[in-house]
Formats: sequence, structure tokens, C-alpha cells
Amino acid sequence: MKEDIESLPTDPQRLQQMVLALQSQVHILTEQNQHLLEQFRLAQQRQFGQSAEGHSGQGELFDEAEVDVDTPEPEKEKIEYERNKPVRKPLPKDLPRIDILHDIPEEDKVCGCCGEPMHRMGEECSEKLTFIPAKIEVEVHIRPKYSCRTCEKTGTEVEIKMAPMPPSPIPKGISTPSLLSQIITNKFQYGLPLYRQESLFNHHGIELSRQTMSEWVIQCARLFQVLYALLRVCLLKQPVIMADETTLKVIHSDKSRCYMWVYCTGSDAPDDSDIPNIVLYDFQAGRGGQCAVDFLAGYDEYLQVDGYAGYHSTQATLVGCWAHARRKFMEAQTAQPKGKTGKANWAINHIAKLYKIEKQLKGHSPEEKHRIRQAQSRPLLEAYKDWLDTSVLQVPPSTALGKAIQYSLNQWGKLSRYIDDGHLSIDNNRAERAVKPFVIGRKNWLFSHTANGAQSSAMLYSIVETAKANGLVPYDYIEHCLTVLCQNPDDQALDALLPWNVKL
Repeated sequence: MKEDIESLPTDPQRLQQMVLALQSQVHILTEQNQHLLEQFRLAQQRQFGQSAEGHSGQGELFDEAEVDVDTPEPEKEKIEYERNKPVRKPLPKDLPRIDILHDIPEEDKVCGCCGEPMHRMGEECSEKLTFIPAKIEVEVHIRPKYSCRTCEKTGTEVEIKMAPMPPSPIPKGISTPSLLSQIITNKFQYGLPLYRQESLFNHHGIELSRQTMSEWVIQCARLFQVLYALLRVCLLKQPVIMADETTLKVIHSDKSRCYMWVYCTGSDAPDDSDIPNIVLYDFQAGRGGQCAVDFLAGYDEYLQVDGYAGYHSTQATLVGCWAHARRKFMEAQTAQPKGKTGKANWAINHIAKLYKIEKQLKGHSPEEKHRIRQAQSRPLLEAYKDWLDTSVLQVPPSTALGKAIQYSLNQWGKLSRYIDDGHLSIDNNRAERAVKPFVIGRKNWLFSHTANGAQSSAMLYSIVETAKANGLVPYDYIEHCLTVLCQNPDDQALDALLPWNVKL
């Protein structure tokens, strides 16, 4: 220690320079240490924490406890409620019912007290649900042949008449619309890969290979192309489109990572919006902005997306997603030391106020939404923007909190745009929920073998998810569509196949 002190320079100016250099180095090391701690806490959250955000718009709102250095603690609101006792829902009345009588023996129908016969005073009924496994039948199409006996006797050319075979989705194949619909919904609605379906058919004594089913699926997708094109025309006429994208592995492809894009309109629930509920998937070999440009084909209305820069290439007016902005602050909150509250908490709770207004607007007309947002949401947005402008000067940009603040500032024009039109939503969760069925299915079948298979998947996922969004049973809808599409329908018949027009 004494030697270290003696080695210090005696010149005050050099000593000051050395102290400043050491302070700078300590500052750099402190920032690096803080960054590593944040990354460690975020990794812990990703590995062991809950995957769901569980915040306003997706569950209960946060407590309005905004903790910051310059912000006083607000009054806490006490909420009381009564927990309802769970009640079993009655079974659907349209299900067929079989009465099973459980009666006592005849000798017991005598009063044990006086010996007189007992009468039936009533009954007690309890319903139980029975499951009957799938029933497989074989359709035998019989076509009588007719010829002329006179021509046969005279030796002239005999004319043979016979009814033509009804149109089939797979010409000369053994499949019917009902079988094809079962295969399609099993894979694209319930995520059941074809090799598992092959095993299920084997249990019924039917040898149906996955290769055959794969060819059937691709041929059905080709039939649905005309309906998909009509749905795309309808989608591009809407005032708002929401979009998202996710990865897809294609074995026989030049690109190591391909993408499935999703475009949707309307809402998750049928009849909850004046905009048609449409969900369309689009397979592309990459994630470049040109993919969105080609699909949207000059669309210049509102496009609600996340912060991905590829959408800037489109002609649409971009609208941001508050769920993504909030997610950045959630990461910052996770990265901060346990038990500590600060700016990240303030931002999360302030965003919760915006979501609380949106929750109250559910079911309102677009005009009412616009009016209430201008009156209530706009002041909150202005206060949030002022807080961002102040905080960005106080927080290091390399920290998780600094990145969250910078994200909101970079996206501010798009984030604040949702209050300009009542058709817009506060976030892009509609598109994220629309792409989720594909992500869940991908975990089961893992990849597509070819680009043709991936395009067929995009086509059939679109039909299944659009049917669900319109309150239809996908199996019934696909069976009906296959029956009509194989007959080369005209424009009027195609229009009748749109989910909001179809009569099953």
C-alpha cells in the first residue's frame, strides 16, 4: 500500500488527470455490470417466469400505484366483490338423448311400514355425456348402364348411356368432402400432423398414407385459391388492416428461414365489429418489406403493425401497437433489482390508464370511440409524451429502461394515431392472436417440406381461421366449400361462400 502511494505522481495536474481517467473507467465498468445484471434478470424471466403478460387488455389492470421520485403516491381504491360459486353449464338441448331407466325391484315397491303398494310420485334425472368414436362409411356410387337391344340385334353401333359421376374435389379419388374436411381441420385447426392421422386411420383398418393425404391437402388448397382471392379483395377494401409475421422452416428451400405473414380485419369475436372478420396468411421466402408491398397492392388506408421497419415500404398509414411499447417497459421492470420501483412502473401504470379507457369503449360505435378518446385518452398521451421527453435525458440509452423509452419516442407518431379514428385499436393484438394458431401448429408438425406445401398451409389456415372468426364450425364450412368449389362455381356462387354470407 505504501509503495502504491509513493508511486502516485506529485504533480497535481497529472494526479487530477489520473483520477478523472479512473472515474471514467469506473463509470464504464458500472454501466457494463448493470447491463449484464439486466441481461441476467431478463434471461431468468424468459427461462423460469410467466410467458403471458397478464396486463390491461389481456386481464386485470395494474394497481394504480405510480412510484417515481417526483410523483406523489395516489390514493388506493378498495375493490370488493363476491366470488360466484361454480355452476355446471347445461348440456346442449339439440344433442340426441337416450333415456336409461334405473328402477327398484317390484318387491321393493311396497311400503315397509303398512305393506300397501307405493305409487310413483316423481323422478330425478341426471345427464351424463357419452362419446361415440368416429364412424367411417364407404359410399358406393352405382350408375346403371343403358343400351338399345334393337341396335344390338341389327349389329349397328350401340349407344350406351350412363349418368356422370358427381364432381369431386379429388377426381377419380376415394376421398369425399367430409373426409378431406376432417383431414384439413385435424391438421390446421387442431395441429394434428399427417403421420398421426395416418396412425388414427390405421386403427380403423384404413390404410391411408401421409403422402396421399399431403397430395390431397395440396389439391384442396388449389380449389380454395379462388375463394382466397375473393377474401383478399374484401380485405383490401377495409379501412383498417392488422399485420404480423412469424418464422417457418421449409426443408427444400434456398432460404434457411422463411416467413408466414398474416393480415386480418375485424375482431376476434363475431358481430363485435362493423368490419368483416377476415384472416389471411401469406407464405414468403423472406421478411423484406416488398412482401407486404406485393400483398397489399397499393393499399393506402390504416395498417396496424409492430415496430418492424419493413412495413414502411407500403403506401398505408401505419398505426403503432401499445402492447409492444408496454412490453419494453415490462422487460425494464424485470431487469431492475427485485423490490425496486421507478420509471418503468410509472410507464406501465400510465399505459394501464389508456387500456382502462379502451375496456370501457367495448361495444361502442366508431364515432363514440373517437369522441371519448379525444376527450380522455389525448390528455393522457400528452402527459406520457412529456414524461418521455424528460426521462430520455435522465436514463442511459444502453439500459433496458433507456431502450423502452427510446422505442416509444421512435414510434410516437404511430402510437398516438389510434385516437384519430374509431375503427382503430390501441394495439396489434388482433394480428398476434391470429398468428398464434399457426405457431401452435408449427410446434407439432415442425416444418414444411416444400414451398408448395407451405403455400397450401397458408391457404388452408386462412380458411380455417376466417371461419372461426365468423362463428362457423370449420369442419362444416370446409366440407360445404369443397362440395361447391369442385363444381366450378360462378361469381354469384362464390360470393355465397363468403363466411358472412354462407348458409349451412
